[in-house]
Amino acid sequence: IDPNAMKAYGVSVMDIMQAVKKSNLDIGAETIELNKVEYVIRGLGYIKNLDDLSEAVVTVRNNIPVRIRDIAKVSFGPATRRGGLDKDGVEAAGAVVVARYGSNPMEVINNIKKKIEEIAPGLPQKTLADGTVSKVTIVPFYDRTGLIKETIGTLESALSHEILIAIIVIIFLVLNLRASILISSLLPVAVLMTLIAMKWGGVDANIVALSGIAIAIGVMIDVGIVFVENIIRHLEMPENVNAKGKNLVSVIFIATTEVSSAVTTALATTVVSFLPVFAMQAAEGKLFRPLAFTKTFALLASFLLGIIVLPTLANIMFSIRFDKKRVSRIFNSILIAAGILFTIFWGQIPALALVLIGLNNLFESRWKESQKEFTNYINVAITLLVAVWYLTVEWLPLGAGNSNVLNYLFVAVLIASVLGTLLLIVHFYVPILKWALRNKWTFMSLPIFTILFGILAWQGANRLFGFMPESVKNSSAWNSFEHTFPGIGKEFMPALDEGSFLLMPTSMPHSGIEKNQEYVELLDKRLSTIPEVELAVGKWGRINSALDPAPVQMFENTINYVSEYILDEDGHRMGFKVDKEGSFVLTDGTTYNPERDGFRKITKEQLIPDKNGDNLRQWRPEIKTPDDIWEEIVHVTNIPGLTSAPKLQPIQTRLVMLSTGMRAPMGLKVYGPDLETIEKAGIELESILKEIPSIQSSSVFYDRAVGAPYIEIKLNRKAIARYGMTVEDVQEILQVAVGGMALTNTVEGRERFPVRVRYARELRNSPEEIKKILIPSMTGVQVPLGELVDIGYTRGPQMIRSENTFLNGYVIFDKIAGKAEVDVVEEAQKFLKDKIDSGELVLEAGVSYAFAGNYEQQMRATKRLAIVIPISLMMVFLLLYFQFKTITASSIHFSGVFVAFAGGFIMLWLYSQPWFLNFSVAGVDMRNLFQIHTINLSVAVWVGFIALFGIATDDGVIMGTYIHQVFEEQKPKTVKEVREAVLIAGKKRVRPAMMTAATTIIALLPVLSSTGKGADIMVPMAIPTFGGMIIQIMTMFVVPILQCFWREGEAKKLEKESLILEK
Repeated sequence: IDPNAMKAYGVSVMDIMQAVKKSNLDIGAETIELNKVEYVIRGLGYIKNLDDLSEAVVTVRNNIPVRIRDIAKVSFGPATRRGGLDKDGVEAAGAVVVARYGSNPMEVINNIKKKIEEIAPGLPQKTLADGTVSKVTIVPFYDRTGLIKETIGTLESALSHEILIAIIVIIFLVLNLRASILISSLLPVAVLMTLIAMKWGGVDANIVALSGIAIAIGVMIDVGIVFVENIIRHLEMPENVNAKGKNLVSVIFIATTEVSSAVTTALATTVVSFLPVFAMQAAEGKLFRPLAFTKTFALLASFLLGIIVLPTLANIMFSIRFDKKRVSRIFNSILIAAGILFTIFWGQIPALALVLIGLNNLFESRWKESQKEFTNYINVAITLLVAVWYLTVEWLPLGAGNSNVLNYLFVAVLIASVLGTLLLIVHFYVPILKWALRNKWTFMSLPIFTILFGILAWQGANRLFGFMPESVKNSSAWNSFEHTFPGIGKEFMPALDEGSFLLMPTSMPHSGIEKNQEYVELLDKRLSTIPEVELAVGKWGRINSALDPAPVQMFENTINYVSEYILDEDGHRMGFKVDKEGSFVLTDGTTYNPERDGFRKITKEQLIPDKNGDNLRQWRPEIKTPDDIWEEIVHVTNIPGLTSAPKLQPIQTRLVMLSTGMRAPMGLKVYGPDLETIEKAGIELESILKEIPSIQSSSVFYDRAVGAPYIEIKLNRKAIARYGMTVEDVQEILQVAVGGMALTNTVEGRERFPVRVRYARELRNSPEEIKKILIPSMTGVQVPLGELVDIGYTRGPQMIRSENTFLNGYVIFDKIAGKAEVDVVEEAQKFLKDKIDSGELVLEAGVSYAFAGNYEQQMRATKRLAIVIPISLMMVFLLLYFQFKTITASSIHFSGVFVAFAGGFIMLWLYSQPWFLNFSVAGVDMRNLFQIHTINLSVAVWVGFIALFGIATDDGVIMGTYIHQVFEEQKPKTVKEVREAVLIAGKKRVRPAMMTAATTIIALLPVLSSTGKGADIMVPMAIPTFGGMIIQIMTMFVVPILQCFWREGEAKKLEKESLILEK
């Protein structure tokens, strides 16, 4: 609007506002009927173009209408800008897609991609002067597809490795191909049944859900081992050697029912032990509840197969009889022929195995009668060698840089060392148990010491022995003791490696749109110079959505970095063709050798795919982990005028911001009566937090609440009253003339655009011009705003935060590497309390603070687990009581929980020790291979312990069941008879127990060595089970010894009673 024209025509701003509002209106006037036909009446008055609005009448002067075009200029203009997007230093237009609550992310992403393909042909395009066609394209800059596929791929690899290892262990320990096939067939079928149950139950397949299957592998295979091993044991009895038909069915039925109750109890304890996971709430509940469902599905599937399908298959398999002399040559000739065919169509390894097995069977008749078993052992050995080879090729623990033969030897030695140790225990079990039964207290000192050591590793020296005098605490021996046993740190959740970072610095509160655009361009340009960064897209301010209430001074730079190795669509490493010298052959005929030619960027398109080729590393030699990339990011983004930013990732950030409102995983919320008081306290707390050793001082920053420059217009109420005006009159004119009030909206199909009235920019871009705005009085006189108000400069808030009706501000910070979140917060709490107590920190009246972030989540989850874990353990104990009917027996078998619990904490302690596995094999550091680093006690680790609790009682339950059966049969009355009965029962159970332990321990090795996406969560869950199962082997001695304590006591009572009766 033109104030001079308004003055000439005697028109006020209010008149123009009314004219604009009344110029844009459609109405409905009911209907009329013509010739018995009903017509709907509409009055069309919506604005269609600029001329429609220009012709709107404001008033009439001297019978001449005054139109809007006479006093204003009507034109198209942009909306107020509060944000912007930049890609690699160039401004771009962008959009954000929000998924519906509860929808499947992968499905949403795929639908978005389909929709982009649909609308792509209709996007604007133009032909340039040189004939080139320039077209608008939609390019995703943040897409979770790769992350989802990589995490699933990581777990698929781990599961396949676990299944292969289980088969290897079974073949090695059972030494019976029929039985091995029976047990091994359980796993893939049970996994398929679990996936079907997940589909029916609506459980999405993600990294955590599928981890439930990985954790359950040991228990699943235990079901098959117990049933099949007992069936074989019964069939090998002299009276059952030639059992056929109904006799065979009867033997299998007896063998199955003999252990079915024990297996049922063992599985029930495992399922019940997972009830705390179902009881989890908030973020941890959403994350781990699917894991509890999948593990339960897997256990139920294995139980149904074990109790129904395995006995049926055993009956079929062991009832097969044929004339070996007649069939052997034909069958083995087919095997040899199949091996030759496989050489052509499949590969050399399986073909060679089939040929060797066929030849071995053909030459069976040449063995002496006493050596006939050698044929079976040779077949088992051939099968083992092939299975280990396939595991090696899939796993490649020493990396693609070392040959398959070297990897094969490493895997073979690793498996053989574990199996060899367990076989030695099996071989010497009886003499060791005999000695232990004679020296019970001497042996029991070992599990007692283990439990005490586990508690020390968990709680730490200072917490357990903090009562020691200061003279002891100041000694060098105590310092060394405390350093060795600091206790296990606590955190909410291990961070998932998402393959991208989110950099969230802020500029000064007074920085404007132009300056912030410069900042985001500079950030993206600098980030693009890092070779590992694939794409850098920065956003300043907010998108046009209520979901993004960010001020213009806030930045979000999404940084996608390339994976360490080139991956396929499913997240698996790709192999590429190399020549004899180990150089990669490029599509243009040249070669590239990283060691010889130095690092340079090579794309997937430049390489020739070859499944038997080498993997290409995309990171520079000095970049070892994503943390190194973050250090590069921090270095290049150190720009004057921008604050530092904590290390964040996109998903992690959204979760933290949704739960706490802060842009950091750790922070301090300062509450107070007003913003100035809060800011003063926040700045003081910021300076104190920088002094804390465990906090990264460069990351500490108080989000300034006050600091944005304001132009305040104070109304002079006496002057306003003098001209007969109201406050509303003045404020409304000011809002329209300077801010531009949206008075109406044009209707253009499904789109709506606001119509705004305001002064021209040059008439409102300074306080002096604002003073000239004309305000109409009741007498019709136009009064300049300057006569009615006082204009001044001041500082004010750029954003006002409140929580629970209290104003607040945030002090964000980050921990130094190697420190646990909860430990850092507890140290900060003590540090601030000491400052307050000493008078160095004085908070004004009404000011308080509270630590927030992941610390809050961890404390909430810990309180919940502290209630539900004891309840679940009590339920496990009740199940044991229902099985054994006595509290004593139940307590004996429950003791395995404490031993395994200690083993889990000892393994966590070992992971924090710098000397643990500190050696290399073939140039590969074992600490890097098995991800040896400090693991904090998080919800993921507790889930691993919960899984361990159920497994820990399984062997004890089945061992105890055997002992009870033997005691029922023999009814020993003397100490000697009791020990003999315990030895008999222990000897029966030790082999399947060691098979279970071996399967669980070895199967977790590929999980512990996983480096793909999702391994950050899988490894902490696996460590307690791995450590607990190693120590849990001790229960094979503890349970019989405790049983002996109990039974000998009863036997001695009977002896005394009989002596008294005799006397």
